[in-house]
Formats: sequence, structure tokens, C-alpha cells
Amino acid sequence: MTLREACREGAVRLRKAGVPEAELDAWYLLEWASGVSRSHYLAYPEEKLGEEQERRFSEGLAKREKRIPLQYITGEQEFMGLSFLVNDQVLIPRQDTEILVEEALKYLKPGMRVLDLCTGSGCILLSLLHFCPEAEGTGADLSRGALETAGRNCERLGIQAELVQGDLFENIEGTFDLIVSNPPYIRRAEIQELMEEVRCREPYMALDGHEDGLYFYRRIAEEAPRYLKPGGLLCLEIGFDQAESVSGLLRDRGFDEIETVRDLAGLDRVVRGRRGPGETEEKEN
Repeated sequence: MTLREACREGAVRLRKAGVPEAELDAWYLLEWASGVSRSHYLAYPEEKLGEEQERRFSEGLAKREKRIPLQYITGEQEFMGLSFLVNDQVLIPRQDTEILVEEALKYLKPGMRVLDLCTGSGCILLSLLHFCPEAEGTGADLSRGALETAGRNCERLGIQAELVQGDLFENIEGTFDLIVSNPPYIRRAEIQELMEEVRCREPYMALDGHEDGLYFYRRIAEEAPRYLKPGGLLCLEIGFDQAESVSGLLRDRGFDEIETVRDLAGLDRVVRGRRGPGETEEKEN
């Protein structure tokens, strides 16, 4: 089978299985299975696949036909220009989440401590530490499998970070200059409306924001002031229709300078706020 034939056959198979963007996924799987670059493919489309390459490609197609996400097949996903290992223990990093990292990087400085709640693959935390290597970072997640994946990404990228297993702030010690999180925020009733690749393959606990999608935001808003230094920043990724509700939660807990940041599609994507004085500090004292 030639490269051209493989790509065409793959696209036909994926299209019949109802896979979105079948042609693109067929190419990515061919690239993964053969190690052939796009430029090489365009220059030598009649080059034949080796036996092992063809077997690997066919197995990848079979998994994608079952609607296993492409990234779980290839085992990696690019985020903030870095390559992260991913598997079915973690959410697949998405471009929208880069907005959260970019906003946090505007604040993060050398010597600061950053906490990433619901760290998953570690893509948010490790991206922050990559671009601000003199900062210190801690990632927390309830899932042991997610933390194992984050640990592998630490090794892969050569970045040191503390990884803690626990439910949000459980087992977290000390205070931080910056807290970031992309918590589960999908309303429970809406999970069944998601694409099959998401609702059936990505970890449910990383999607489920309980009935109204705000469960984890309430908890983070309630507990974060005890772990933020005075003037510290809290940055949260949100669903497109949650800015007003999440901003209200932060305001009720004494946060100042609350702002909403939109993504490239013009949708609300991040809410950030500073820990303010007043009621919070009085409770601590």
C-alpha cells in the first residue's frame, strides 16, 4: 500500500464510521504510524508503507472507528507549543485553555508560587513553569492516574513540580501568589449532549460540574482566600455562559479587580480576581 492509498483508504473508513474531519484524522494517523512528514508525503506519495507501518496504521484506524480520540491513539497533544503525553486518565488539552495560561503568565514572576487545581495532564502548570522557570509550582488532582500522567510530563519536559493527590485544596500546604484551575464545569444534564469522543472516552470526573456546573467554582471561591497571599491572583477557566455566576461567587468572597477574558472566538473563557482585604482576612485572624 502506498502513502497515497493509505491516506485515501483511511479517510473512507473513518468517514463511514461517522468520524468528523475524517480526511484530517486519516492523515494524522498515517503520520503517526509511518513517521512520514507532510512534505515527504507530498513529494513521494507513491512510496510504499513497510509492513509494520501498515499494521500500525490499520490498528490506529480501527481504534478511531470506535471513536477513541485521536490523541489517545497517538498518545500526545500539543499545548502552548509543548508536547504533552495524554491518555484516558486525563482530559485532552484544548487550545481554548491556552487563554488561561496566557492570562496567568501576565502575572507570574520569578520566585512566585503557583497552584494548579485539577491539574490533569499538568498542561497548565507545566506550561506556566516552562515560560517562567524560576517560579515554583504545585499541581493537585483527585485522580491518581492523572497525577501519574502529569509526573511523566514533568520528566518529558524536564520541569520540576510538586504533585499532590487530593480533592481540590485537600493536602495542600502553604500559600501561593497565583492559583489557576480548569475545573469540571459541564452541567450534568448536558454531558450526554457532548460528542461521543468526549462523553464516552474522556474521564467523566473531569467533566462533571454537578447540576448547575458551578459546584467546583463555589468550593474554590470559598477556600482559595486561605491559600492565596494578600493581593494574590485567582484565574479560572469557565464555560461560555458562566462568567456572571463565577464573578459573583468571587465577589461574595471578597475578591477585587474581577475581570472576564474572552477567547479567540469571542466567548467568555477566563474569570480572574485578586484576593482582597476585609472579611477574608478577619476570618483568618
